Amino acid sequence: MPITEFLARNAAHYGDEVALVEVNPELREKTPPPPDWKELSLVERDFHTGCRKSLTWHAFDEQANQFAHLLLESGIQKGEKVAILLMNCIEWLPIYFGVLKTGALAVPMNFRYSADEIQYCLTLADVDALVFGPEFVDRVKAVQGQIPRVRLQLYVGEPWERPPFAKPYSTLAARCSAKPPLVTLHDEDDAAIYFSSGTTGFPKAILHSHRALVCACAVEQKHHSQTHNDVFLCIPPLYHTGAKMHWFGSLLAGGRGVLLRGTQSRWILETASWEGATVVWLLVPWAQDILDAIESGELKLEDYDLSAWRLMHIGAQPVPPSLIKRWKQVFPQHAYDTNYGLSESIGPGCVHLGVENIHKVGAIGKAGYLWETKIVDEQGQTAAPGEVGELAVSGPGVMKCYYRDEEATAAVLRGQWLHTGDMAREDEDGFLYLVDRKKDVIITGGENLYPVQIEDFLRAHPKIKDVAVIGLADYRLGEIAAAIVEIKPGAGCTEEEINAFCRELPRYKRPRKIIFAPVPRNATGKIEKPKLRAMYAGGSVVEEQVTR
Repeated sequence: MPITEFLARNAAHYGDEVALVEVNPELREKTPPPPDWKELSLVERDFHTGCRKSLTWHAFDEQANQFAHLLLESGIQKGEKVAILLMNCIEWLPIYFGVLKTGALAVPMNFRYSADEIQYCLTLADVDALVFGPEFVDRVKAVQGQIPRVRLQLYVGEPWERPPFAKPYSTLAARCSAKPPLVTLHDEDDAAIYFSSGTTGFPKAILHSHRALVCACAVEQKHHSQTHNDVFLCIPPLYHTGAKMHWFGSLLAGGRGVLLRGTQSRWILETASWEGATVVWLLVPWAQDILDAIESGELKLEDYDLSAWRLMHIGAQPVPPSLIKRWKQVFPQHAYDTNYGLSESIGPGCVHLGVENIHKVGAIGKAGYLWETKIVDEQGQTAAPGEVGELAVSGPGVMKCYYRDEEATAAVLRGQWLHTGDMAREDEDGFLYLVDRKKDVIITGGENLYPVQIEDFLRAHPKIKDVAVIGLADYRLGEIAAAIVEIKPGAGCTEEEINAFCRELPRYKRPRKIIFAPVPRNATGKIEKPKLRAMYAGGSVVEEQVTR
């Protein structure tokens, strides 16, 4: 069954209920309230000032159908590719599902891509149509002569701001039929191409089927028990598998999704309070910022009604146990979960901790619903219990391939198993712990150092906001560990303090160099270690050409 049938079902069963909400706090702060704002609730005020938009399930499905007909009438056929280059907005998901309803492939694109990266990805994925928003006009304009295959460009924004090389999405779609297009879809049909969100080299194009998207729905709803009454607060970018695949649990249950444009701590708590959010997925930096703001007195919990919030979960990068201990002290009523996944495994959930396993914080969990895992050595054989090896996963959400890249596909897909490139170990209870990325392991004097372990240790320091550990070349030892340390605002800290704190580590694990500087993270919260290596270790410039 294709994933588009879940949307049609929700439109039939819950047609007049709100499916999606977009909240734009930045616009709210720039827009004066209406004259009678004191008589309005905060949600009503946002609606009247345009800072809050909403869409019912019926309207969601109709808009997807209209866009599907627009594509079909424009000559886009089943199997062709439609790229989506938008910031999170109320139009994003109807456009995505409209593409799927035609049998074409949706190709979400990172909103941080430069013009050169946009051109590269459009070419790599053989894109036939591009949908883009006002933030990207200059970048798309810059590549007009380099994307000859893209024969249809649609602009999502105010008509008077539309560039001459694009057609108006809203005007044209509104004229199209709202009935479902007569296109037959099958589980194994190609559905989407996602670009890898790792932190080295140019992106790879990851090909997924409709079966994989449906798998993501089932896995997410099984893990987090979303019901029709849940409200999911979605903050990360929708181009990434993580945000959208977590929302897929709400799609399956017919629950409401709230798209928050912005990551400020105050905005997150305000939106969770005003919208009655029950499930919130955060990245590590956002959770840290919220706790710092509360602990410093900048934000006061009594100013918000967070009584509906039942679950906070984190994914996309290793989670420091110290962070979750702090979170549970401030929010003892919250269930907590973490999920591990890759874009190659349709995002989150191939490994899952489970809310019942809070005592195992620090682990990424066990094989998720419908998934299998194993840890293998350098020869591809199953590693002995407790030994560090590469994590491999198998399940219905594994990608078909890297599009147009047989060599890269063969390097990670071996039979039904996807080799993740992440080093992990399994404890005596069967729980998996990430040790580090295979390529990030530091070999110093013949000993393997796993930066994540050192980072987790350092984040427990009360003055440290964030930290990244990389390897620097050393004549004698081959490599040494260097810690890039970002200090909390207003907290003075010296190298001597950090070194004294590290005395609890075994000598060979202690960072040999401390660098006080910001820790760069991409839009999905991952530390951009290639950028740090280029800055401090003479890393390759090629590595830095893509920021993800």
